Amino acid sequence: MGCSSLLKKASLVGAFFVSVVYLAPVQAFCPTPGKLPSAKVQRVVDGDTLRLQDGRSVRLIGLNSPELGRQGRSAEPFAEAARRRLGELVAANDGRVSLQLGREAKDHYGRTLAHAYDSQGRNLEAQLLAEGLGYLVAIAPNVALVECQQAAERSARQARAGLWRQARAITVQQLERGGFALIQGRVERVERNRGGVWLELADSLVLRVAPQALHAFDGRQLQGLVGRRIEARGWVIDRSRRGDVQPGQARWMLSLTHSAMLEVLP
Repeated sequence: MGCSSLLKKASLVGAFFVSVVYLAPVQAFCPTPGKLPSAKVQRVVDGDTLRLQDGRSVRLIGLNSPELGRQGRSAEPFAEAARRRLGELVAANDGRVSLQLGREAKDHYGRTLAHAYDSQGRNLEAQLLAEGLGYLVAIAPNVALVECQQAAERSARQARAGLWRQARAITVQQLERGGFALIQGRVERVERNRGGVWLELADSLVLRVAPQALHAFDGRQLQGLVGRRIEARGWVIDRSRRGDVQPGQARWMLSLTHSAMLEVLP
């Protein structure tokens, strides 16, 4: 999902992408920055994760593919399609990928964070986003490709490709469990304190911009969102399960990691 504030440019960017990006070839999204080291892929774990021959597990930056079925849960729509397509892209490149590590090279699971390219310099995350096989996510400081990844996702969304044939943003009232979600609602209150900036939607969901993430947002624009309809994406936490919901606080919390995870709607 570097990037100038989506809060400032959402309407203009949206209008531009509707008319132009839909027609753009996938090769135009996120081209290679130059010669990169390549690695042999042992297996494709899912639509956004690779296991390399050297033992590294690589989480692709900027892409969140639908979840495969695990622990009794059914696979989400297009999860298998995303894994299969990533496998095809790797196989077409003789089982190898070129990697550009993120500014933050590891996540808290110990996985390598990287952008992946084929031998022709095409970015694999952008390919999957353009085909509607994942959602754009932006987590600072690994946001160097956020604008071209936004373009790739927007082209798929406008074309109703892949998961966008049926994916819809949900309302706050439709929240039933934690995990990744795309949510639309109206901001009722904005508060800033030592914990960051808090955007309240209805009485059961709050969006949090942590202090360390505030640099990726326009603070004045955030304060002006009261009464505006927005679309937010990210990982929702059920605070009631953790036992840390105080009286008057929202049950659900979604942490916004970058301005690309928030869009102001008309």
